[in-house]
Amino acid sequence: MNWKLTQIGTDPIIAFAVDELQYYLRKMNRASRVTRILTDGYHDVNEHSLYIGCDPAFLPLLPSVEDPYRDDAVYINVSGGAGIITGTNTRSVLLAVYRYLRELGCAFLRPGKDGDVIPRCTPEAQSVYLIETASYRHRAVCIEGAVSYEHVADMIDWLPKVGMNGYYIQFAKPYQFFRRWYDHWINPVMPKEPITDLELDGMHDQLRADIAKRGLLHHAVGHSWTCEPFGVPGNGWNIEKGEPPESIAACLAKVNGKRDWWGGIPLNTNLCYSNPAVRSTITTAITQYCEEHGEVDYLHFWLADASNNHCECDRCKELPADYYIMMLNELDEKLTAKGINTKIVFLIYVDLLWAPQRETIKNPDRFTLMFAPITRTYSSSFTVSEDEVAAVELPAYEKNKLTMPKSVAENVAHLRKWQEAFKGDSFDFDYHMMWDHYNDPGSIAVSRGMSEDMKNLAKLGLNGMNSCQVQRAFFPTSLCMVTMAETLWNKETKFADIVRSYFAKAYGADGGKVWRYLNTLSERFDPVYLRGEKPAVDMDQARIFSDIPAYINSFLPVIQRNIANVENSATVKKSWEYLLYHAQACVLFAEACEYRAAGQQEDAASKYEQLMNYFNQIEPEIHAVFDPMIFNSTMAAKFRK
Repeated sequence: MNWKLTQIGTDPIIAFAVDELQYYLRKMNRASRVTRILTDGYHDVNEHSLYIGCDPAFLPLLPSVEDPYRDDAVYINVSGGAGIITGTNTRSVLLAVYRYLRELGCAFLRPGKDGDVIPRCTPEAQSVYLIETASYRHRAVCIEGAVSYEHVADMIDWLPKVGMNGYYIQFAKPYQFFRRWYDHWINPVMPKEPITDLELDGMHDQLRADIAKRGLLHHAVGHSWTCEPFGVPGNGWNIEKGEPPESIAACLAKVNGKRDWWGGIPLNTNLCYSNPAVRSTITTAITQYCEEHGEVDYLHFWLADASNNHCECDRCKELPADYYIMMLNELDEKLTAKGINTKIVFLIYVDLLWAPQRETIKNPDRFTLMFAPITRTYSSSFTVSEDEVAAVELPAYEKNKLTMPKSVAENVAHLRKWQEAFKGDSFDFDYHMMWDHYNDPGSIAVSRGMSEDMKNLAKLGLNGMNSCQVQRAFFPTSLCMVTMAETLWNKETKFADIVRSYFAKAYGADGGKVWRYLNTLSERFDPVYLRGEKPAVDMDQARIFSDIPAYINSFLPVIQRNIANVENSATVKKSWEYLLYHAQACVLFAEACEYRAAGQQEDAASKYEQLMNYFNQIEPEIHAVFDPMIFNSTMAAKFRK
């Protein structure tokens, strides 16, 4: 077969899409010859060619969308190696190429080439015809955890392969996430890798280029606007030694009679928002950033990353949300005056969950609301009914004495109050794979909850999800990540269908056995218990934990047989190898949990230390899929002596 790939136009994103199609077609059938042609437009001359790109002639083929730049729809009509692959924008064309490859049998199980499943086949023998529109506009991931450049670059590369369309580089400079990795903060086994700010600047620039190369919607910054404009770095949760200079102290929130860094951390410190000079300093800095960074599609403007620490001075009488909206309106005026079209993401989070009482957003088209229910439980999903939400009696706002909502219904009730005042674009900013997935060693329960949450975003009036999460979230499986991606693309996708397809591709003929094994682990480890929503000492739970090691050991022959099976591809073999490391870790973790549930805290601490030592030893082998540092920050408090 001689494939003729005809690239429409010279747009670099389209060129990359053709590069990717060419690469995978050759991998599927090495006997195929793949050539490419550049054309300025679609010319239907009945020649045997596969056209890839955007062209006015293709518009009638595509579904209509509200915003062709931000909303993704694809059209694929390929038969005998000829036809059309197009989308509503250049990014959508890349998504369409990967969608076509998945229809041919490819799968992208996890970031990195060792996550690719590429069938040996004759792709030209398969006809593919589909027209699809993504269920949600926002389908993005936010940087978190401990990461190398490669970890993040691989994630950015993987996202469009599974239908995601955005990436969020948090903070003005995301250096703390990288230093955690290169300095190996909690792992003495791995030697430190000194890295300079200049090298980090280069990584940051390259990641921006990686995002642009794929046309992903670029989100940036976030919390640091309460310190960066005042000359204080906000690139992480760094402790500032000493008291703030008088010029800066005058701008800080007065709490308990003093204007100081909150807990010593500038990023966590709110300001005196009734002060017009403070508001002007912030909005001017944001305007300047937007002028200098035209590559950013969504600029996040958040307040401090802390709660119950707003200014108590005599001037600060309004709710934080009212002062926030004052700043949003002032920012919009400055951006409009300069002809800047950047979208501004504003955050409803902790104290800002309480909706404004006086102020309203004057230009809703400028803004996107971000709902960040960080204190919610993941033992319940967004399947909550409107009657349950309506029955919630929200507590009145009481400055610096707030109790943050844990139930899903109460969090959604706060969202409903905001939605009464703001009718514009919005998305969920959630934390399933920041911390909560560690409470589910089997990975099945959290994946099922992810499916339910993503399906129900539309019912909440939210147009998608930006996942605040560790980048290395693929251990033991990628099921939760794949579930998020597939359900954001199509909210009607059934979890059972995702499970069936994923386990077959990731583990081969014994995929069903892995599903049953991991589902049993999810049940026995009991995420509700690990979340701390049941008593820590529970003898019945201790007995359940005591049975887990024997159950794992009974499954080891299946794992070992598949690792040794020469018929398994390298990708499938890697999935089984990760499962073996996971099994050995779960034996130690179950023993630590058993001691804890039995009230033997000292033994629990000792066994947990063995578990962390094991993770330190194997991190070089599993670093691409597991983040021991964030696992430890999630779990360590439960196992302290």
